[in-house]
Amino acid sequence: MDPAVVLVLCLSSLLFLFLWRQSSGRGKLPPGPTPLPIIGNILQIDVKNKNKSFSHFSQVYGPVFTVYFGMKPVVVLHGYETVKEALIDHGEEFSGRGLFPLAERTSKGFGIIFSNGSRWKEIRRFTLMTLRNFGMGKRSIEERVQEEAHCLVEELRKTKASSCDPTFILSCAPCNVICSIVFQSRFDYKDQNFLTLMERFNKIIKMQSSPWILLCNNFPVLIDYFPGIHNKILENIALIKSYVLEKIKEHQESLDVNNPRDFIDCFLIKMEQEKHNSQSEFTMENLLSTVFDVFVAGTETTSTTLRYGLLLLLKHPEVTAKVQEEIDRVIGRHRSPCMQDRSHMPYTDAVLHEIQRYIDLVPNNLPHAVTRDIKFRNYLIPKGTTILTSLTSVLHDDKEFPNPEKFDPGHFLDESGNFKKSNFFMPFSTGKRICVGEGLARMELFLFLTSILQNFNLKSFTDAKKLNITLNSGGFISLPPLYKICFIPV
Repeated sequence: MDPAVVLVLCLSSLLFLFLWRQSSGRGKLPPGPTPLPIIGNILQIDVKNKNKSFSHFSQVYGPVFTVYFGMKPVVVLHGYETVKEALIDHGEEFSGRGLFPLAERTSKGFGIIFSNGSRWKEIRRFTLMTLRNFGMGKRSIEERVQEEAHCLVEELRKTKASSCDPTFILSCAPCNVICSIVFQSRFDYKDQNFLTLMERFNKIIKMQSSPWILLCNNFPVLIDYFPGIHNKILENIALIKSYVLEKIKEHQESLDVNNPRDFIDCFLIKMEQEKHNSQSEFTMENLLSTVFDVFVAGTETTSTTLRYGLLLLLKHPEVTAKVQEEIDRVIGRHRSPCMQDRSHMPYTDAVLHEIQRYIDLVPNNLPHAVTRDIKFRNYLIPKGTTILTSLTSVLHDDKEFPNPEKFDPGHFLDESGNFKKSNFFMPFSTGKRICVGEGLARMELFLFLTSILQNFNLKSFTDAKKLNITLNSGGFISLPPLYKICFIPV
């Protein structure tokens, strides 16, 4: 038989098999656009703006629909009611972590972000408890954040009101807070180890926005057999983890079980307590991955929000002026801001919420997975199916937030100017997988931003009307455009 005929028959058989599997499997799943063999719906999704594509699909197929990234089905939940029903009302069933092949190459299922089942529950419970009880009578986390806010202000003074890119400085502050919690001590902003650590974090976040990384996560074979920037990401993660491992070894040598200094000490003590338990999750692999996860989640998300927030304040000087007026009235110029001030500063609180709502930092959340077969809105979703929850559809809901594409602190203020809560505010996700560092992040954003505006006026050499505030939402995190800013001492 002619080889060409054989090839055509083989390809036709594969295509038939693929279509048969899709039709038999899709009968249980929600409807969605018809996938192509092998590549799925990739060509029907705008990789630079998946939110726009998902919004279109939701209008056609409803708030629960299926898309195929490659050959894997992904169920997308669109809109507040759907997301709430899944992550809160059926929180346990939707609490799994979905496929994230590039991250799995390094985490191997350990840590807090990419683990599942009893391991995830135990490590998450321990991490939350340790963060809440941290200090054991010593300095509170708020005091650590206030100390770093002071250091940040002093570092900004060194710019001498000249135009600067704030990316690095605004990354250092939240990273140092994590360092003080995990390693006990903070770093000087000029420390070479610290500079190297920050540079690697920054590279990882920038590279993850590449379309190539989207391809790698949808076609994992590319990770193992093809060159590309994914190897640079893996290399930087490995280097950060080797640095963390050195710190862990230093802690092991100087550990005093009666006097834990930081998160690593607390974890090492727990490891010692459970050393005879062969099923214990308190292992070196989990410690290393958890510390790395805390660093990634606690550094880049907060620093990116701060950076984007300052850009929005440059774009809207009238908002900045109102925040500074409230700071002058409630805090004054002669003491540092504290968390108690927040309840007396409704406008500032509204601005912080609006920054987080507007920038929509993690548009589609980290992928979830269902932990068992579940009937959801008359669809049968099989165990292990990856779930994407569109946080954009919640944070930019036009019924809850009129003109959602407009930056307006009034979205969180009532008619009397009092702060107005909204159930739609879920930039940290919601349910059982809600960000473990939400409380710390909210504290940092308030204390850092008020400290900056207490001490500086913001200025740009670009006219406010011409400032570009268009976000890059092609990756996992929405990134602001690069910009320069002057911090003018008050």
